[in-house]
Amino acid sequence: MESRLISVIVPCYNEEAALPLFLDALRKTSAELYDEFSCRTELLFVDDGSRDGTLSVLRRAAKTERNVRYLSFSRNFGKEAAMYAGLQNAKGDYVVIMDADLQHPPGMLREMFAVLQSGEYDCAAARRVSRTGEPPLRSFFSRRFYRVMNRISDTEIVEGACDFRMMTRRMVEAVLSLKEYNRFSKGIFSWVGFRTKWLPFENQERVAGETKWSFWGLLLYAAQGIVGFSTAPLVLVAILGIFLCVCSLLMALYIVVKTLLFGDPVGGWPSMACMVTFLGGMELFCMGILGEYLAKTYLEVKRRPIYVLSETDEDAKKSENF
Repeated sequence: MESRLISVIVPCYNEEAALPLFLDALRKTSAELYDEFSCRTELLFVDDGSRDGTLSVLRRAAKTERNVRYLSFSRNFGKEAAMYAGLQNAKGDYVVIMDADLQHPPGMLREMFAVLQSGEYDCAAARRVSRTGEPPLRSFFSRRFYRVMNRISDTEIVEGACDFRMMTRRMVEAVLSLKEYNRFSKGIFSWVGFRTKWLPFENQERVAGETKWSFWGLLLYAAQGIVGFSTAPLVLVAILGIFLCVCSLLMALYIVVKTLLFGDPVGGWPSMACMVTFLGGMELFCMGILGEYLAKTYLEVKRRPIYVLSETDEDAKKSENF
């Protein structure tokens, strides 16, 4: 009986310092998976336009280790594009997504595989139950995001959910069938359905390098998730418009009654200036929400590729043989 294959997709952006440590850890985990479950493991690294020596490390690893493959983007397309490229090119019966900085414990792969072998689940996903070492402000907004998202969207996203998960081939094919340009994988994984077993783990510190996610970057990513999986902001804009219309009618009625009873003394320009400024700001805010949805639609209809490859391990092998 041919052994099953697990593909481990590893998006990389400027991870030169972390990759040697990651490779060492995965060698041990791969050996354990083979000894316990007779499973082979392939490591598929996706270089997301790194500016350091990440690609050089991957080239060396692909030359010396048979189970290492890599894809290299022509520029930085983002982690979402890297995950999609990995899913498209993974050959395994089971597919894993995990980070190269070892914040996702490799030891959990054995537990994930055991869960999928039960036949009850198509996905075993990790969720953080602590945020040790994370800035308090980031933790606060992260928790608020999950609560807001689950209130305004039909797609449920478990608090603390991360991209670290193992999926069956049929779930991977379902995810790949969603070819949208503006991708929010946490929402996509939930939207396609399938039964998911959530495995808790403690937050881990990076083994090397620096995080690529700034607070502003995470905020934009959260906005992308809300726009991609909820129309609630558009409903909010409509309700706000109705509310302001009602307020303006009540204000007009107040001015008419006041003028008839007490005359029309000159004055009130400070309050008028504040009101005009307020309404102008609200108009720009509403236009911004509408513009965000329109911008996403604009990007989708252009049908640009999600990523562009500049090099793969297959290209490197062909050039060597030539």
